Amino acid sequence: MENVHLAAEDEDDLYSGYNDYNPTFDSEELDNDVGFQQAVRTSHGRRPPMTAKFPGTALGGRPIGTSFGSRMPMGSSMGRPTTGAVQDGAARPMTAVRAAGYSSSLARGSTFDPLGQSRGPAPPLEAKNEDTPEEKIKILEKKVNDLIEESCLAQGNGDLQLALEKAKEAGRKERALVRQREQTGTADHITLDLTYSVLFNLANQYANNDMNTEALNTYQVIVKNKMFNNAGRLKVNMGNIYFKQKNYPKAIKFYRMALDQISNAHTEMRIKIMQNIGVSFIRMGQYSDAITSFDHIMSESPNIKTGFNLILCYYAIGDRERMKKSFQKLICVLLGIDEEDKYISPNDDPHTNLLIEAIKNDQLHQMERERKALAEKYIMTSAKLIAPAIESTFAAGFDWCVDMVKSSQYVELANDLEINKAITYLRQKEFNQAVETLKTFEKKDSRVKSAAATNLSFLYFLEKDYDQADRYADLAMNADRYNPAALINKGNTVFVKEDYEKAAEFYKEALRNDSSCTEALYNLGLTYKRLGRLEEALDCFLKLHAILRNSAQVMYQLANLYEMLEDPHQAIEWLMQLITVTPTDPHVLAKLGELYDNEGDKSQAFQYYYESFRYFPSNIEVIEWLGAYYIDTQFCEKAIQYFERATLIQPNNVVWQLMVASCYRRSGNYQKALETYKDIHRKFPENVECLRFLVRLCTDMGLKEVQDYATKLKKVEKMKEIREQRVKSGRESSARGRREGSASSDVNIRAVSHSETNHSPALERARDSGQSSHGTSAKGERLSVKLRSLPGSNEPYEASSQRDLDASYVDPLGPQMERPKTAAKKRTEEDEFADEELGDDLLPE
Repeated sequence: MENVHLAAEDEDDLYSGYNDYNPTFDSEELDNDVGFQQAVRTSHGRRPPMTAKFPGTALGGRPIGTSFGSRMPMGSSMGRPTTGAVQDGAARPMTAVRAAGYSSSLARGSTFDPLGQSRGPAPPLEAKNEDTPEEKIKILEKKVNDLIEESCLAQGNGDLQLALEKAKEAGRKERALVRQREQTGTADHITLDLTYSVLFNLANQYANNDMNTEALNTYQVIVKNKMFNNAGRLKVNMGNIYFKQKNYPKAIKFYRMALDQISNAHTEMRIKIMQNIGVSFIRMGQYSDAITSFDHIMSESPNIKTGFNLILCYYAIGDRERMKKSFQKLICVLLGIDEEDKYISPNDDPHTNLLIEAIKNDQLHQMERERKALAEKYIMTSAKLIAPAIESTFAAGFDWCVDMVKSSQYVELANDLEINKAITYLRQKEFNQAVETLKTFEKKDSRVKSAAATNLSFLYFLEKDYDQADRYADLAMNADRYNPAALINKGNTVFVKEDYEKAAEFYKEALRNDSSCTEALYNLGLTYKRLGRLEEALDCFLKLHAILRNSAQVMYQLANLYEMLEDPHQAIEWLMQLITVTPTDPHVLAKLGELYDNEGDKSQAFQYYYESFRYFPSNIEVIEWLGAYYIDTQFCEKAIQYFERATLIQPNNVVWQLMVASCYRRSGNYQKALETYKDIHRKFPENVECLRFLVRLCTDMGLKEVQDYATKLKKVEKMKEIREQRVKSGRESSARGRREGSASSDVNIRAVSHSETNHSPALERARDSGQSSHGTSAKGERLSVKLRSLPGSNEPYEASSQRDLDASYVDPLGPQMERPKTAAKKRTEEDEFADEELGDDLLPE
């Protein structure tokens, strides 16, 4: 330390003096130095070099190398080298201060070139010879590594087939590399890591492509090779393959073998393997062994998934107390995530706000939200599972779970459990209890209040108590205006009051709050349909179809809208798509038959009507069409079975029994027809048509009963005339007394007339088809019912075919006929609303 000098503050600069220049050592101005030039021109500078030798030394007159780069002889008798000699045209520097190779004066014929640039560019580098064995091996190794990387990238992109092909090619290249090393005698330099990577990637790609046998064989090659370090861990992968094959005992065996080869230092790996063992025992139904594994995990490193599995095992064996303890352990598991307060700015600092905005939705925060949502899902599921089992009643069980949750870190889940308790009451059809439970939320925080009020509104709407439904829908909207379920329920209550414009506004607001709300979009389409804005309704259902590709209701609405827009081809196209989703829906099949019949394609119409009859043989409209089709095609015998089925469905409707008798008569079975008419007369003694055919048949067959039936016919016809006169006089007096009510009275008269005749439109057309040669002017045109006069007794039976009441059917489903709506259409229009379902769908996100 004595030699250490510390600079004082008042001393000069420590680095002063380094730039001072001593002119003595200046070699740049030697040409102008008179003394130096005089010395150079004296005889001292021109003395010849000495050739003396040092006796007995190794020098022996050998030239001595100097820094000037040449061999110089000794310059004096003392062996001192010459300093002023000129060698090779360049003067050697006189002092040691100047750098060698630099001169301020040019020598004879020389140029100043200290860097040797006059010699030209450097010769090119020698090309790498790729033909050498070592270079070939290096190139091959690089190709193998590139193939492994391409295989992994293809797997990441989801192209599993390409990944397998690349892995196989890498395996072939690697084997070629090993053979090449053996041929060149460098087998000792084989890279084991490369071989391991190739085999591991190949086995992994085999497993991804469900080629389990090949994957197991490849893993076996790795595991049996003692030169690979830690290869025993791959037995976990082998166990996973056996688990996928549902070979659970062998999977457990390999998991345990892998567990034995992993040290206790790798705690996380051991925990995951033990979890796999526990799940395998659950699949085998060995819950006690699974409980042993899960208990060990929960004591060493508890996690949400293991705690949930442990509760399932105790539930399976029915251990109430341990279910409670396991639930308490589950809600005590730490998630290791930050509080949400971290993402709330404590002040108005712009830099802090910018930072919070940047991390508010980053990947870490998304992962935290997913982890928390998964934990809440497991806790809710566990509570709903064990609540009915841990106490005598499910309500007491729910109360215990709610108390436990309130004392844990998941306090906000307690209200959700209460709502689930109400939903459980609904499933058990205890509606009053459910309503009472939901009403307790009216004074709680807005989120829970909105969810409870939404459910209450839905319940009252189902009970058709629309005032209460409207009240609770308003309550839910006031608590949370951005709750789409509340807006939909409010729109539904307005819809049933036929205020469609206002309902559409609520549905639109629900869509603005949640663009993926399919219920709002469906109801909006129905609202536009009621308003007659068919194009807008079509647009709504097309958007909905893009979201719900296989929704039968959406497809039916699209078909119905195209039918209303008079585009039957598009309607048929959508119904064809619909029957691919619901191939056994009889109403859709009947609708297809109706559309094809309107288009004039009888064969396709018959096919779909027949399929509809097969799946639902009680549809009167389908039965009527099929019977009419067989009569129209002159197969009356086949029509009988359909009309007999219609008779069973509607035994008090005389039309079907008359059609059965008519089919017998047209097929030539007069005796069976007569018996059928007699049976109809016993059931319906005042039926005019039955009596007329009885008189006609008895006359043609020469039976004695003809006079009795003729007398009854006259009596019935007289009674009918009297009835018609009374109706006519009543109508005239009503018209005189009240002119404005004439339209309604006419409707009543028509209704009475229809009830008296009790004819089906298609059957009326069938009975009038005998006049089709002069009564129909175009295809599908209908004839009105015209009662024919009774033929004379001497008129032959066959000659009256053109005047038969039920000779044949005309087109039974023409464009002028007003047919009843199909059941499928009734179902969709009676259930117009896609109401919110009970359960999680009604809860806010």
